[in-house]
Amino acid sequence: MSLVARHLEANGIPTAVIATARDIVESAAVPRLLFVDFPLGAPCGEPWNAEQQRAVLEMAFRVLETATAPRTTVEAGLRWSKGQRWKDLIFTEEQPFLPGQAGEEWLKKKEAYRRMKAEGKI
Repeated sequence: MSLVARHLEANGIPTAVIATARDIVESAAVPRLLFVDFPLGAPCGEPWNAEQQRAVLEMAFRVLETATAPRTTVEAGLRWSKGQRWKDLIFTEEQPFLPGQAGEEWLKKKEAYRRMKAEGKI
């Protein structure tokens, strides 16, 4: 979605992205981002909660209308009604991202990327 937003912007169509994975979307340099601190796959709100979903969309439209600088990020300030337990399950034994050696290699590559970015090589 981030690359689509950048393409649309390059062709004169303003965009606002609604996302839950803030670091990933910001690294893609989207022009305007509404960050919603909800589980992955639910950026517009909880299932069957039309009022909340409508509020998220209205916030995104406001970001589209009011952002004055490139790469603007606005936090929605909403909380998942069933609590924050979903955050505890990310990358844990209950819900591993990459098990064992694959996870260790991923972390090494992630650190190398951060180092190269800090050095201005990326």
